[in-house]
Amino acid sequence: MNVHKARYRKIGDKIKHLRKLSGYTSYENFALEYELSRMYYWQVENGRNISLEYLFNLLNIFKISPKDFFSDID
Repeated sequence: MNVHKARYRKIGDKIKHLRKLSGYTSYENFALEYELSRMYYWQVENGRNISLEYLFNLLNIFKISPKDFFSDID
């Protein structure tokens, strides 16, 4: 796995963790609640390369700053 794919995976894992911390055990319910494409959101949690706009939208939903989000991702 190349460096970029490994980072995308870490970002996806962190997004999944934040979703679960928010009380959503199902990615589908989360996506429906926030009017996100279920398939695309699933891909994000599984390491898809995403736009900054989509990432910032998710960070707003989770109420976390980019600085805090990336604090443990190298």
